[in-house]
Amino acid sequence: MLEGELSDPRIAPCYVTEAVLAPGGKSCRVFIAVNGNEEDEESTLEGLMAARAFIRTEIRYRMGVRHVPELTFAIDRSEKMGARMDELLGRMKKRKDKLEKKVSAKEKAASASAPATSTKSQST
Repeated sequence: MLEGELSDPRIAPCYVTEAVLAPGGKSCRVFIAVNGNEEDEESTLEGLMAARAFIRTEIRYRMGVRHVPELTFAIDRSEKMGARMDELLGRMKKRKDKLEKKVSAKEKAASASAPATSTKSQST
């Protein structure tokens, strides 16, 4: 329904990531992910909130039920947060690898120079 039946120009390409139904079944929070920037997210949220009565009616007809919960929409930023966390973890790994290379290079240099100093001290 989100892809073509809603003709509101504010609604950017988006998809439902999760729908959480309240224990009593009277309300439902629908999390959506928007393909776009924050401005697109806000305009899409406004468009969906304006069209929620139409969406509830369509759900009622398609599912053949008497009661459809009150819908509220929220932006799901979990994928963007996950991507950001992956980026930060990748940076940390690169820094760790770089530090380990420096430490191993210093250890090699120290071990290479250590036998030369020990032979000098033995000869005196």
